[in-house]
Amino acid sequence: MSMKLALIVNPVAGGKTASRMLPHLESRLSSLHIDYDLFVSQYSGHLFELARALNAADYDAVAAMGGDGTNYQILNGLIAGTGLADLPPLAIIPAGSGNSFAMDLDILNLEDALAALQRNRPEPVDMISFTQGQGIHYFVNLAGFGFVTDVAATASRFKFFGDLSYVIGIFHRVMNLKFYDLEMNLDGRAMEMKNCFVEICNSRFTGGEMCMAPGAKIDDGLMDIIVVDPLSRMEILSALPKIYKGTHVELPQVHTFQAKEVTITTRPAKGMLPDGELFGKTPSQFKIIHHGIRYLK
Repeated sequence: MSMKLALIVNPVAGGKTASRMLPHLESRLSSLHIDYDLFVSQYSGHLFELARALNAADYDAVAAMGGDGTNYQILNGLIAGTGLADLPPLAIIPAGSGNSFAMDLDILNLEDALAALQRNRPEPVDMISFTQGQGIHYFVNLAGFGFVTDVAATASRFKFFGDLSYVIGIFHRVMNLKFYDLEMNLDGRAMEMKNCFVEICNSRFTGGEMCMAPGAKIDDGLMDIIVVDPLSRMEILSALPKIYKGTHVELPQVHTFQAKEVTITTRPAKGMLPDGELFGKTPSQFKIIHHGIRYLK
């Protein structure tokens, strides 16, 4: 059965990995007789605009070539352009620095992505909506705030150091460690606490292979919420490596919850990190949209 694909590419994803991969991808698509239209983003915000302007009904699937942020921009652009009811299936071609969500689809490389396109079997996946003022936005991976987002914000100012930028971000934030007041309502259950960071998770991984929510499933109709109490500087530095194996959830300062709806307020307001993108701030309301979208697996 023939397939028509909209291929939307972030050429600077993964330190321009996507740009280097594109000629090979186009060759492979041609050899597999997959018909496609190519759209390449030219500037910040262009991915969203390309997806919003797309006539999605013309395509069997829309492929996002890049990382988690690329997928986030394309997802929100498609929703803005077509609405939730008429979303086409999405495909991921991992070419970013993280590719965390792709791991929950068992897509670890280009060959996995091409195999998913050949199978052309869309599977229902949950997504999460979150509010910013009167606006509503969406993600499929996870959104965090607190220490983890502060680290990312610092690292973004040192991008020219590559992976070392995150080491700089961690060191800076550990040395200037601050906690904040958190009010959280989980499906009607209210709680207040001092907090280090929170992650609202649909899938398991973040930052590549960091297993933030080891129990999360992308199709179970539930968010997995990871809540971390204040930690000392040494406790933070010893806890961070545990996230790669998912064993941080065994620490007494780490709490895990599941919910369909979460309302968050912090004092002071904290910046947020949906699917690796620095965007928005608390307060925000999160809602699971069970089987809200389909991905090729």
